[in-house]
Amino acid sequence: MATHYCSEYSRYFIVANRRKIFGKNLTHNLKTRICPSYLSTLPKSQLDVAQDEQFLPDESKFKLSNPDAFDVKSMVRIKSLFEAGVHFGHTEGTLDNRMKQYLYGNRLGHLIIDLNHTKRLLQQALNVTAHISYRGGVILFLCQSPLNCLTVENCAKECGEFAHTRYWRDGMFTNSSRIFKSETRLPDLCIVLNTLSSTSKNNSGQHSVLSDAAKMLIPTIAIVDTDANPNIVTYPIPGNDDTPSAINLYCDLFKNVILRAKKVRKEILDKNKISV
Repeated sequence: MATHYCSEYSRYFIVANRRKIFGKNLTHNLKTRICPSYLSTLPKSQLDVAQDEQFLPDESKFKLSNPDAFDVKSMVRIKSLFEAGVHFGHTEGTLDNRMKQYLYGNRLGHLIIDLNHTKRLLQQALNVTAHISYRGGVILFLCQSPLNCLTVENCAKECGEFAHTRYWRDGMFTNSSRIFKSETRLPDLCIVLNTLSSTSKNNSGQHSVLSDAAKMLIPTIAIVDTDANPNIVTYPIPGNDDTPSAINLYCDLFKNVILRAKKVRKEILDKNKISV
């Protein structure tokens, strides 16, 4: 199987266009990507009801135009981020210049991440995750750190989603039908808990799923440490991606917001007699 490589310029061009699509026109994008795939799984009798009641009065609170429909702002507190060590970065010599905007300073040769930026971007990422889960989207958790693989797998299992914590084969998104020998439902969102990977074949060391997802216009949420490139991620979250306490905090937040969104979805569907 031939492996396709894109230049640095073309990769940034792809990500820039992806940000434009998912940032400025997120409402239209999620409706076209997720809602039709969900409706196609319903029987005809329920499909007619779902199409007629696609915008029910009960759903007015959970429109994409609402920046905090699932109360995610109350879930993230700077004190919790500080206690989990999210602000700890790598040494000064490993700094990626594109991460300077998220730094607070340095201490004893180690970089310190500004938790105000982390809180704001984490809330934004949780809000996007909640809306995608609420609309029946498939979410994929990814991590290649042996220390945190089990934590990520348990998180995905507890919230009814999927996880990939092994080596990422090139083309698993772009050439999925050939690799898996059948039609494959790709995820609607990828959450990467460690952006850099020691097993990646990329010169930059980034997780290979980021470039694959960009090619397929799949939005990504990723924890970017001070040595990572935030420009390759749709929704970057500056923070520590190594410490187990920090990974536990991220997993708990994403798990809780997904369960909250699914609970709301189930209540509305049950109330309107639409089963999934």
